[in-house]
Amino acid sequence: MLVLSRKVGEKIHVGDGIVVEVRRIAGNRVTLAVEAPREMRILRGELLQAAKEFEAEAAEDESVEANAATSAACVIAQLGLTGVESASQSVA
Repeated sequence: MLVLSRKVGEKIHVGDGIVVEVRRIAGNRVTLAVEAPREMRILRGELLQAAKEFEAEAAEDESVEANAATSAACVIAQLGLTGVESASQSVA
């Protein structure tokens, strides 16, 4: 881990296109400005775990929906067109 000391207004360049600037220091609180490409995700440390859990739930939901759609398509294919027609006629 690289540890650097910076004063207000000083910047740190990280790779290409990422700049961190110290904007304000007040007591034990430091305000930073981060300049980075839009597609780069930047999270505060305390939100990282919550974001990972949210993404895992979203991926699981997508998987369940995809499985349901595949199952429905298989059932329709097994019934064949005649089965779908007779099922719709019996509902009507």
